[in-house]
Amino acid sequence: MSALIAVGLLVAVAAAATGLFAGPTLARLWRRRRIARRPFPAAWRDIVRRRVPLVRELPAAQQLRLKQHVQVLLAEVPFVGCAGLEVDDEMRVTIAAQAALLLLGRGGSFGNVREVLVYPGHFAAPRREQGPGGIVHEGRDVLAGQSWERGQVIVAWDAVLDGAADPHDGANVVIHEFAHQLDQDTGAANGAPYVGRGAVQQTWARVMNREFDALRARLARGEHGLIDAYAATSPAEFFAVASEVFFERPAALAAEHPALYEQLGRCYRLDPVTW
Repeated sequence: MSALIAVGLLVAVAAAATGLFAGPTLARLWRRRRIARRPFPAAWRDIVRRRVPLVRELPAAQQLRLKQHVQVLLAEVPFVGCAGLEVDDEMRVTIAAQAALLLLGRGGSFGNVREVLVYPGHFAAPRREQGPGGIVHEGRDVLAGQSWERGQVIVAWDAVLDGAADPHDGANVVIHEFAHQLDQDTGAANGAPYVGRGAVQQTWARVMNREFDALRARLARGEHGLIDAYAATSPAEFFAVASEVFFERPAALAAEHPALYEQLGRCYRLDPVTW
């Protein structure tokens, strides 16, 4: 076999392999574009207006973008009722509209999300903790939401409604759990979603670590502030809680924690103070 023919065969094999891997990705992008171009159902528009008042504060172009993300999310991700709950469009659209806020500037999708599980109310989840001497303690926590690395988001419908009803209280379970999913796109949640590489990533880590340590120091002194104490649990929870505040109390966050607000703005590629 001549060298020229051998090279040609290698190129053909490489092109075929590239097609195998790139094909589904391109097909998915085309499908999402087709879905996003569909008219947004009037019934869904009414649900968003009634249930997610924060959306009314967005600029018109971002409202349109949010609806497109809602359509894609609902077309790709199954919503499953738990504990006898029958999930309807009211629930699906209300949850998806809040989750879509996180994609307004970043674009793309929640690549890791496989399904959304919805309980009618707060739910119990098992807990295992290893104490001194390696002794394992088991218990149960009552939760409003969870995010699993395997791609499941779990939310309580009553908490979803409460979080959406007041768009400026800084508490939103959907934003919180879907922020974890962004964090988990590349593995276990650690408070470091993809924001860029090199100096950008280093600046993110430096600011977030400094703000996390400052929060824990304030709490040790008995001082409470804008960011809920639960954020001091871990860097992953700090990112998720700070994301809630970023979207729902942006002006206060920008005033009290300007460096944190700047980093979250770069992460989400948004400036909600201007809404």
